[in-house]
Amino acid sequence: MILTDLVSLCLRIGELAFSATVAGLTGQWLHQHKSTSAWSEKRFIYTEVVAALGILFSLIFLFPFANSFLHWPADLILFILYIVAFGLLVNYVGPMNCGSVWNWHGITGKSECAKSKADVAFAFLAAIFFLASALIGLWVVHRRRATATTANSRRRWYRSARV
Repeated sequence: MILTDLVSLCLRIGELAFSATVAGLTGQWLHQHKSTSAWSEKRFIYTEVVAALGILFSLIFLFPFANSFLHWPADLILFILYIVAFGLLVNYVGPMNCGSVWNWHGITGKSECAKSKADVAFAFLAAIFFLASALIGLWVVHRRRATATTANSRRRWYRSARV
């Protein structure tokens, strides 16, 4: 049980770091492009809101609760939201002639392509971390239910037989 708690803690820290990075890169894009088309702004506003939700939930779930793995539905929903944000960002980067979206070499530069690809990369990584956290939470909850069911069936040996 301690191993799953440590993995969960590491995943929450990664979710927080990646969500904060996505929020920072997207916020910088929104600040620099105040007068762009409405569709581009909408996709970045959506990404900013998803990143803010990711930061909020990863901070809340970072605290050790007794039932910390019961939050897997929220992790799954955030994974879906991040995948949608990832798709919207890929749709934006595609026509920019920056090369393949999966080629993350050179994302530390200061060009528009490098910043956009970094935003895409960190949105993808945040989505993967939320998915891993949801899968671990689902596995732990399923295992606890199976153990409780097995424990209940084992305790029946002392009961009297029904006639």
